[in-house]
Amino acid sequence: MTSPCLSIDLDKIEHNARTIVALCAAHGIAVAGVTKATCGNPEVARAMLRGGVKAIADSRLQNIQRMRNASVETLFMLLRLPALSNVDEVIDSADLSLNSELATLEELSAAALQRGRIHDVMLMLDLGDLREGVWPDRLITLVKQAEQLAGIRIKGLGTNLACFSGVMPNRDNMNYLVDLAAEIEQIHPLRLQWLSGINSSGLNLLAAGKMPKRINHARIGEAILLGRETTQRNTWPNTYQDAFVLQAEVIELQKKPSVFLGNHCEDAFGKHPVFEDRGDILRALLNIGRQDIDIEAITPLDSHLTILGASSDYIAIDASAAAASISLGQTISFSLNYSALLAAMTSEYVKKYAFQGSLFDQGILHAVRRF
Repeated sequence: MTSPCLSIDLDKIEHNARTIVALCAAHGIAVAGVTKATCGNPEVARAMLRGGVKAIADSRLQNIQRMRNASVETLFMLLRLPALSNVDEVIDSADLSLNSELATLEELSAAALQRGRIHDVMLMLDLGDLREGVWPDRLITLVKQAEQLAGIRIKGLGTNLACFSGVMPNRDNMNYLVDLAAEIEQIHPLRLQWLSGINSSGLNLLAAGKMPKRINHARIGEAILLGRETTQRNTWPNTYQDAFVLQAEVIELQKKPSVFLGNHCEDAFGKHPVFEDRGDILRALLNIGRQDIDIEAITPLDSHLTILGASSDYIAIDASAAAASISLGQTISFSLNYSALLAAMTSEYVKKYAFQGSLFDQGILHAVRRF
């Protein structure tokens, strides 16, 4: 495979989805699989759907359009609040969108009516994480105004936690979401189909049996893709953490000093790197850099290798402890966290290979799709 590349094990993604879906289903919660970290990769979306998710959610209209063009058949949810400038695209691409602004809802309504459609919306509530969502004391007014718009239909109430300020889902804020939904339904002739309370940060609360029964919808990405909950990034039981593996090639392998020579200034990224003086070491340069990946968010699978730093085009590795087994042209593999996955999938310079089944069958690569 061309290097650098990201290999994507679709079977492991499907397995992880099945594990998370089963947990959520046991508590009456439907799961929308979040594909935004993979830039709406159609094969990843299909793997999630095979694993039982009920919808696909993404933050970018381009990603949703990519999956539709690839004939991914499901309900699509737009996770990022629509911009006034692209309401027409929202109506054409997404079945449901998250919203918090009356002016945007008015434009969505008008665009939907022009097309003879009704667009479903989930009103977003800010419960303290300070990302998107109307503040609780303005929710009732927004619902009253939104109900008057003929081109939209209020399908649910949602909140987002842990992504911006790191506010954890707990019994109190989930109960508050339920209470506000009940208040809306008492004041207005409206029954909310979905209460979307959690993402991957809510799995511990769910597994502990502390989730209010009225919460019935989750938007899950990282737990399916990387097998981790997102409050402490702990591995989740019965999931894989290596559905994605980054690979880059050794393009220089030479013994050099472990510290720089000459006067010191800022590096290309405005930092002052500090290196330990360990004499000459075997330094490997790889053909991937900060333009492609979050360097601090990857880890060599070979524990004998240590990342020393990176520029825009290279990663430098101390390969001294692996001198007997490393060579020029060799491929080095890395695990990734969410930040690195997002960067690698976004970089056009990192090739993507999705596969099902064993990656190698008697030395022959098979069932692989390149993106």
